[in-house]
Amino acid sequence: MSQIKGPAIFLGQFMADEAPFNSLPNATAYMKELGYKGVQIPAWDKRAMDAKLAAESKTYCDDLKGQTNGLVITELASHLMGQLVASHPAYDELFDAFAIPEMRGNPKARAEWATQEMKYIIKASANLGLTVTPSFPGAFLWPFVYPWPQRPAGMVEEGFKELAARWKPILDYADEHGVDIAYELHPGEDLHDGASFEMFLEATGNHPRVAINYDPSHFVLQAMDYIGFIDHYAERIKAFHVKDAEFRPDARSGVYGGYQGWTKRPGRFRSLGDGDVDFGQVFTRMTAIGFDGWAVLEWECFVKNP
Repeated sequence: MSQIKGPAIFLGQFMADEAPFNSLPNATAYMKELGYKGVQIPAWDKRAMDAKLAAESKTYCDDLKGQTNGLVITELASHLMGQLVASHPAYDELFDAFAIPEMRGNPKARAEWATQEMKYIIKASANLGLTVTPSFPGAFLWPFVYPWPQRPAGMVEEGFKELAARWKPILDYADEHGVDIAYELHPGEDLHDGASFEMFLEATGNHPRVAINYDPSHFVLQAMDYIGFIDHYAERIKAFHVKDAEFRPDARSGVYGGYQGWTKRPGRFRSLGDGDVDFGQVFTRMTAIGFDGWAVLEWECFVKNP
């Protein structure tokens, strides 16, 4: 019987300029006091780590491990870098905020920079003895997810062809270093459900390093069968975010949220246990498929303070 490791926590929502979240030693000391055994590090955040240095120096990686107060580094998250590998021009201004200043306003240079950053994170993961990086795939097609007028024939295929072309060199590099890229299937990304994941998988030639970061919260917000998903994609699930969400549609709005602010949308992320996810069933099915990676809490809540 497999045994899921944990509990661990993703530091992405916590790193800040104020203590205790202003450095990896301070943040991990805080999390250790709360009982966590591992941390997933946002590899884009210099307050936590320098991905380029980690890619170039195993000594730096050893030092990084020494800064965690005994907590295990579970994965290096690469979501923001993955997002910038592929982005529709409609989102250029929004996503520029994720890039270093000298790359802003230049989508081509920004994508090339993000591709190199992904390679740093992959090599850094290998240097740390890690075998997976959770990431985002980016999006060319999201503006056309619910189209009117209908999409021209071939647009979706062309979008996935280009997305795969952007990712293929990164995936090949990951394969050379024994690292899976576990895409978080997320509304706003071209890979947001099982059907779109399969399109990308086919476009990459069923690349062996294409994997899934399973996060049931995103499927609750799409009214999907998030338990059945586990069995269906068992072989590709390589990482696990434990995040809760609620979906409370009413007479005014549903899945799309009516352009309302985060606190008024029917679908919202919640603190663990406050939402709709049946984690008893989630952990049962994840154990049944043999998942033996880390259960990593990702905290987001529109009510409670971190």
